[in-house]
Amino acid sequence: MRTRILILSALSLGSAVSAFPQHNDYSDGHNWLCKPGRHDACDVDLTATAIAADGKFNKETWAADPAAPIDCFYVYPTVSLEPTTYSGMVPTDAERNVVRQQFARFAAKCRPYAPMYRQVTLAGLRAMLTGAAPGVRLDRGLQYDDVLDAWNYYLEHDHGGRGVVLFGHSQGSFILDELIRNEIDGKPVQARIVSVIAPGATLPMPKAGDAAFPHIPACKSASQTGCAIVYSTFRSNFPPPDNTYFGKVTANDMVAACMNPAALGGGSGELRAYYTSDGRAVGSGTRTKTWVTPDRPVPTPWVTLPGLLTAECKSQGNTTWLEVTVHPNPAGARVNDITGDIMTGGQVNAAWGLHTVDVNLTIGNLVEIVGKQAAAYAAAHH
Repeated sequence: MRTRILILSALSLGSAVSAFPQHNDYSDGHNWLCKPGRHDACDVDLTATAIAADGKFNKETWAADPAAPIDCFYVYPTVSLEPTTYSGMVPTDAERNVVRQQFARFAAKCRPYAPMYRQVTLAGLRAMLTGAAPGVRLDRGLQYDDVLDAWNYYLEHDHGGRGVVLFGHSQGSFILDELIRNEIDGKPVQARIVSVIAPGATLPMPKAGDAAFPHIPACKSASQTGCAIVYSTFRSNFPPPDNTYFGKVTANDMVAACMNPAALGGGSGELRAYYTSDGRAVGSGTRTKTWVTPDRPVPTPWVTLPGLLTAECKSQGNTTWLEVTVHPNPAGARVNDITGDIMTGGQVNAAWGLHTVDVNLTIGNLVEIVGKQAAAYAAAHH
């Protein structure tokens, strides 16, 4: 029996569900945050400044590729600020911001598809921590039904036999896990899956072998296709505690999946993280006061920090995680740390790790991997 971390809500499930129509109409473009060729949530400025340890700025340009050879289908994490158990279908700044942070950059390598869905909200997430209403889950329910409907609409009307990357985070990863097991794994459409990228969720896999799903292996190289990348990030100085929300399994013959985007073949690798230049990340209220000393304006909306971060998959007992190490340079002019910790009572809540920035920390590596996978997939299906 698979084990998962399941997020529960203390709010009324019955009344929340009954207020919604049974199905969304995904032929309506308003129900998509991103689709190719539109001015939408993916149409944003992703120009970045690479800041070296000595404080030198180097501009990085970015552009979407409208002729990208594959598609990406994205299911965003828990971000809704609505006070109900489930969100509505009107996009807010929360949904648009998470697309900007986590997904829009992939449009350089794939055509972007991102459906709105009626997710379990942050209010529901907070309520679940009381342990009430065990009938509400992240992987099944209204939110899963919406994503399934959007996926089926995409397959029927937009897919056209192209290769597709399935990408999610947190609640989005739980939903994709269920979608893959029910609708994709071992079925004909699996042949069109370029890869699965599902950080921020615990995916138990057998210790023996490399099966992320029964018919989908773990990715072990950037040019491998039809494989999965799953991980949850924690700081090296704050490893997962016993009450961790991520990376822990109960069965002794299983292990939580961890594939390091910076070194898929194993070992340590440098992370290519991207933060907004105001220092804010998904779910983070912390603002970096300055990126360099003495302070000066960053001329782009994004920054990347070469050489600051490395990552390596680590295990202890029944817990496996992607350990992120910060390499400060006290003699340099650049900032020597990152944001993204969840704070409780003024202290780092180690049980969450770096969950809010799982994607920010690895997105440069992931975009590069998707580009290589796209080329490998195109070559194999020429």
